[in-house]
Amino acid sequence: MDRRAVRTNPQSAPARGRRRCSREARNPPRPEAAGPVRVRPAAPRPEAAGAVRATPSESRPRLARVPAFKPVYLIHGDDHGRIAERRARLRAIAEAGGGAQGLELFEGDQCNPETVAAALSAMTFAMGRRFLIVDGVERWKDKDLEPLEAALALIPPETTVAFFAREDGRVKAPARLAAAVKKAGGDVSAEVGLKPWELPKWVAAQAREMGLELASGAAKALIQHVGERQQRLLRELEKLALELGQGAHVGVEEVEELTASSSERKVWALSDALVGGDAATATGFYLQLRTQGERLPSLLYSMSERLRTAHRIADQIEAGRPISEVKKGLRMPPKAADRLIADARRAGPASLRRAIEEIADLELASRGGSKGGAGEDTAALLAIQRIAA
Repeated sequence: MDRRAVRTNPQSAPARGRRRCSREARNPPRPEAAGPVRVRPAAPRPEAAGAVRATPSESRPRLARVPAFKPVYLIHGDDHGRIAERRARLRAIAEAGGGAQGLELFEGDQCNPETVAAALSAMTFAMGRRFLIVDGVERWKDKDLEPLEAALALIPPETTVAFFAREDGRVKAPARLAAAVKKAGGDVSAEVGLKPWELPKWVAAQAREMGLELASGAAKALIQHVGERQQRLLRELEKLALELGQGAHVGVEEVEELTASSSERKVWALSDALVGGDAATATGFYLQLRTQGERLPSLLYSMSERLRTAHRIADQIEAGRPISEVKKGLRMPPKAADRLIADARRAGPASLRRAIEEIADLELASRGGSKGGAGEDTAALLAIQRIAA
């Protein structure tokens, strides 16, 4: 037998036991070792040392940042400015995500249930989510919605259609459309402005939520100073909270000193200056509003609405309708109505039609559809000069 093989063979169990006992006798265990056994954490593997493992709490915010869209939306109400802002924001998201090929617009004559239903049923080669913006559904009737209901029930995946209805008086979005949107798993959102007599109480409540206490008359002073737009009032309250701090008592003097003058009146003054052909006044009001933080989509909507109203007035006057009847159809103070009628009569239908087209081109340019390199403010100022020339 090979002696080397005998040396390298494992020792027998009794021999191992005797040697272990002799070692323990020479080196008794330390006192602290008699307690609980301490387990040293295992060192990280070399290949995983540089990797960062996301815990569940860390991964949730990342998922929350990804916008999740429902298949259908209906945005309606009489707060037209807010509706215009939501439409512009959705369009920007759609164009940023999929480009022009991922967005389809239905306006004017194209805004009808049959056309939208056909588009939903048609195949598309667009990559990513497909967005359809349908603007003007307040003109639709319940009896015409049957083909659209069938299309919404079978809406393709990765598709979002948004209906916008600018309601006014008896002009409302069809109730049958709202029911179809809900049935398809969509969302119905109302953008309704408060009545003028409800605003002071609402302003005081919003101020309390921000840690401000408004003195008697301060809420009304803020409304008179800033205007009746709820978004604008919230913005001014936030400015007051930042300026004065939590727990501040805000009186009429602080409101008049720290808040901007009425942007609502400036918006209508800008629109009236366009109708009246006063380029210098329109330019001044535009620059003031932009400095105050007003967004261009909201200004464009207000300008377009006033120009369309003026064009309608000019058409009625040219058709021979009495001015007294024209005035009855205007929802504005008598003096403002007289001024608008006079300006529209002087401008004429053709000039006002060209002005509406300028605003439409400006809206396209503000969304990146212009071939030139001018910024949105430069394009807006040039359009104001052309309209009021």
